[in-house]
Amino acid sequence: MPSHRCRRVLVIAATAALATTVAAGPATAATPTPKSPVAVGFGGAVASIDADATAIGTKVLRDGGNAVDAAVAVAAALGVTDPFSAGVGGGGFLVYYDAKTHRVHTLDGRETAPKSADANLFVENGQPLAFADAVTSGLSVGVPGTPATWSEALRKWGTRSLAKSLKPAEDLARKGFVVDSTFQTQVANNAARFAAFPSTRSLYLPGGAPPSPGTVFRNPDLADTYAQLERNGVDALYKGPIGADIAKTVQQPPKDPASTLNVRPGKLTAADIAAYRAIERTPTHATYEGLDVYGMPAPSSGGLTVGEALNILENFDLKHASKADYLQYFLESTRFAFADRNRWIGDPAVIDVPAKELLSQRFADTRACLISKDKAATSPVAPADPRHPTPCAAGTTGAPTPYEGENTTHLTVADKWGNVVAYTLTIEQEGGSGMVVPGRGFLLNNELTDFSFTPVTPGVPDPNLPGPGKRPRSSMAPTIVLKDGRPFFATGSPGGASIITTVLQVILGRLDRGLSLEDAIAAPRASQRNSAQAQVEQQFLDQPETAVLKARGQGFSTAPAEIGAATGVERLRDGRWLAAAEPVRRGSGAAQVVWPARW
Repeated sequence: MPSHRCRRVLVIAATAALATTVAAGPATAATPTPKSPVAVGFGGAVASIDADATAIGTKVLRDGGNAVDAAVAVAAALGVTDPFSAGVGGGGFLVYYDAKTHRVHTLDGRETAPKSADANLFVENGQPLAFADAVTSGLSVGVPGTPATWSEALRKWGTRSLAKSLKPAEDLARKGFVVDSTFQTQVANNAARFAAFPSTRSLYLPGGAPPSPGTVFRNPDLADTYAQLERNGVDALYKGPIGADIAKTVQQPPKDPASTLNVRPGKLTAADIAAYRAIERTPTHATYEGLDVYGMPAPSSGGLTVGEALNILENFDLKHASKADYLQYFLESTRFAFADRNRWIGDPAVIDVPAKELLSQRFADTRACLISKDKAATSPVAPADPRHPTPCAAGTTGAPTPYEGENTTHLTVADKWGNVVAYTLTIEQEGGSGMVVPGRGFLLNNELTDFSFTPVTPGVPDPNLPGPGKRPRSSMAPTIVLKDGRPFFATGSPGGASIITTVLQVILGRLDRGLSLEDAIAAPRASQRNSAQAQVEQQFLDQPETAVLKARGQGFSTAPAEIGAATGVERLRDGRWLAAAEPVRRGSGAAQVVWPARW
């Protein structure tokens, strides 16, 4: 899962003895970067899960770059310091508010399946592969979209070159950063499969063990990859040697012959990589309590599902509801919205997604009338047809939510001109496919496991089956909220399908429950995704209202870890920016402003 690390970039003298990636040393030699989950001031703001990445973005803003320039620089830095969640080998979705035009734009940088893929991509001998077997394979790797997203965002809305934007991350990879316990744990969690690939093993298991906290970790291969992208642009990947190395890695997984792991090859080709494009799409738009909520459209389900849930909740007075009633309505809204998501949302290039209808208030009202304050619905509830909305029509066949990897990262940036970026990016599972591209220093994604391996509901069309060149459905939900056409706040989170519920909960906490943005981010989380039991954090279970909810039929299961790791920025009434990140989850996040000011 994404980690929050306190580090300071260290300059290490280069010697032949330091040719290995990890430069070990006593913990006392490495002074961590101070970080805070909240910052307030002028000149722009950055919030991410990593102190070094946030500091890089803040410096870009201080030096005159805009929010897009800073967002790309932060994302590239996260590829160094949080490589198990994001990087060159992954993809993501970017939402941008342009202060000059007062318009919101989005970029779809989602990975794509090879042209050879069909609906049976993950079916073997008539049966779907075990999820873990599909993850660590060439089959799971989609064409990376992250570098194209960086290039296209800078071309459209940035003020700096790609080279200038990537240089801080190159320096970070080359000079090194301080390992913390989260980084070590992430490697340990994946040690068995990392050890199967010499390229991954040599990078993350030097001497056969994960790097120790307090030592300095360097990735010169990744630094060289960034340098090549700086010199030659993203064509070095999509039409050049980096892409050729990716295709070779997928088709011939670089597995140690001594490993007993069955690593299936994929069919991703250099032609598949060359055909990739990051796509500008019209953002989703929902209104809630007079505010404009913009998000990411399909193939992400984030904007559509958050928007539908908000429209459902317009039917209830959450501001004046008791806490138990508020939580009941929140849980039920996502139960029904996820049923519709699972049935209707997929890649719009392949699937006729009823986006306008899913976001219509008329349709939401037909779902809201199925919600009872006093009794939970029984999951999986059935989807409804948004093109033919029928009041209180419950449907007959349930639509359960398949599993999605949770190891994503989110960053939020604002600049002194009022531009705002909310950007969620990922390589899917913690450690992606487990395969580091030899000589390139980055892990490849396993994003294609976000497809349904077989239809989720037998006999019902599934919009998210694999297909040639298709983009798998995502739950990433970078979100920007406007008030009177100007930024109010922006937010987003990692967490797989729980991203949607986390973002919705932050929005509702800020708008309806009287919470500050930082308190809305910190609040105990619950994630109801049309299942018999909502996934919740222990702090949620400890609330007295939980007993009331259980009496109403709500089921709960404790999440294996924290839910999400949100960040956000907010424009305060006096013109200052507030940057907020997690205060506790996953080690806490890092928020900075260019010119700090008193509260």
